[in-house]
Amino acid sequence: MGRKRKGRDISGWLIVDKPAGITSTAVVNKVRWAFGAKKAGHAGTLDPEATGVLAVALGEATKTVPYITDALKSYEFTVRFGVATNTDDAEGEAIASSDLRPSDEDIKSALGSFVGDIQQVPPKFSAVKIDGQRAYKLARDGEEIELSARPLWVESLVMLDREDQDHVLLELTCGKGGYVRSIARDLGEALGCYGHVRELRRIWSGPFEAKDGISLETVDELAKTPELDTHLRPLTEGLADLPEVKCTPEGAARLRNGNPGMVIAHDVEFGEACWASLDGEPIAVGVFKAGELHPNRVFVLPPSEG
Repeated sequence: MGRKRKGRDISGWLIVDKPAGITSTAVVNKVRWAFGAKKAGHAGTLDPEATGVLAVALGEATKTVPYITDALKSYEFTVRFGVATNTDDAEGEAIASSDLRPSDEDIKSALGSFVGDIQQVPPKFSAVKIDGQRAYKLARDGEEIELSARPLWVESLVMLDREDQDHVLLELTCGKGGYVRSIARDLGEALGCYGHVRELRRIWSGPFEAKDGISLETVDELAKTPELDTHLRPLTEGLADLPEVKCTPEGAARLRNGNPGMVIAHDVEFGEACWASLDGEPIAVGVFKAGELHPNRVFVLPPSEG
């Protein structure tokens, strides 16, 4: 029999404005420790040197993580022209260089080819798996690897500022699975001058924005105190992109047991994903069919949140 995990039964989202120089996993571990929570996870990895929104889910909120990772995200990032690196960011080794620098007009013209449904090859130093192993591990071991292109939806890619001839500030809004480093690399190649990411900041992810995030220093200062709990946001914020349906007490009882339950729905189509609530409490997420919700995730919230 497995050992019962120790910690608080606490559920919700903590939006951290991640600093540079720390991994996403380390941030999650810090948050879990600060709350004394049983379970924690995050909705979308940021590279160690990247900053901005890192949405950390606690307890039952971890069941809503897929709905944040599937949502649109927006990044501001600076591309350094003239140098390609093996990691496609400033942390890597230079592997090619050029004296050519594109004009503002050339940059704006090139950005259009990166909007819409595109194919993107992930960086070699990434968490993509090749025959069961992470690409970054193989790359660090000096192995030659080839990664296949993957589809990516890019909502927009715009030029915000031109700091100097070597740098441009861009804003990218994209769907799940996008690599900003690949955008910088491919833009540099399209312009014939090479390029890599110098700085990267995620400004929003789904319903969560960096301006509303808590600093890691504040998490440390408030660790193990009731005041930290006041920064926790409701589990339901992770479901903001899904329609809500209401269920009866009888329907809620069935849903909690993993069975289809009757719900009251308006403007929800057959087969559409949605979430059910009873008296404001989230009960389950599932698919709407013929007046019932067929659950695929059921929430078991602690009494204090019910």
